[in-house]
Amino acid sequence: MSKRAVLEVIALDAEDAVAARSGGADRLELVTDMAADGLTPSRETFAKIRDAVDIPLRVMLRLADGFSVGEPGGPDGVDALVDAARGMRAEGAEEFVFGFLDADGRPDLVTVERLVAELDDCRWTFHRAIDRASDRNALRLRLADMPGLDTYLTAGSPAGVDEGLPTLLAEAAASGWGEAGYEARLMVGGGLRLDHLPVLRSAGVDAFHIGGAARPAGWSGSVSAKAVRGWRDALDA
Repeated sequence: MSKRAVLEVIALDAEDAVAARSGGADRLELVTDMAADGLTPSRETFAKIRDAVDIPLRVMLRLADGFSVGEPGGPDGVDALVDAARGMRAEGAEEFVFGFLDADGRPDLVTVERLVAELDDCRWTFHRAIDRASDRNALRLRLADMPGLDTYLTAGSPAGVDEGLPTLLAEAAASGWGEAGYEARLMVGGGLRLDHLPVLRSAGVDAFHIGGAARPAGWSGSVSAKAVRGWRDALDA
């Protein structure tokens, strides 16, 4: 029998967090401003969610839309990201989500290395920036030895899982074979639907990420425990 799959749900506030946990989520990704595809939440929001649930919380480190950072001293530059990471660590955050590319679509090692140094071996996810990388395999190889990196969140394509499915299946196979750069867990998210699960589970994928799928009323509404439970049940079937 395959092992229990990890279900991660996006939470914007404590109400979302409680509903996701009640529905069977294993972990939460904490963000704000989904109009910009998810930015760093406030320390106050993190603290409220931390106090409301007892499951792992991964905090987004991203201050502006897109997958690049501005000038180091700018409001969305690397210095500001480091300050945000430092503040979240002081608040008790122990897991994070981030990922940045340079102008050529390669991993922005300057930014990533500065954040990793600040996080002191905390576990972290390289998020869907990988879906816009110029060379996914090269990115994985460059990041393979980064302390704390344990997950790639990816749809396999900027357009979502429908288009990215062949890439996801190939990467799942590479992970199963133990190829260099594929040691981190493959977590699938981005246009993910329940009907994608059978083929992904059969390929060995054991981690899934949902956002809008947990919100029947859309992003203007809250997470539905019932919707999350539907995903939990499908993954456990």
